[in-house]
Amino acid sequence: MARANGSKKSSILSAFAKKVKMRRHELELTQEELAEEANLHVNYIGGIERGERNLSYEKIIDLAHALKLSPKDLMPG
Repeated sequence: MARANGSKKSSILSAFAKKVKMRRHELELTQEELAEEANLHVNYIGGIERGERNLSYEKIIDLAHALKLSPKDLMPG
């Protein structure tokens, strides 16, 4: 059962990662620029875009604002 949970979590993080990366490209931002706007480290942005980071709600809000979106727009649907 733990594997199914991990797989679901992984697919959610992957979908979130894809949305972040796609929006960053739409805004023509580098990872460095996005990191600065969101007040996050560039390595953290890279981890988000690879689906390796499970963000706190606070960081999701910071990231969404930097991407000029509502936090709900980043949520996999």
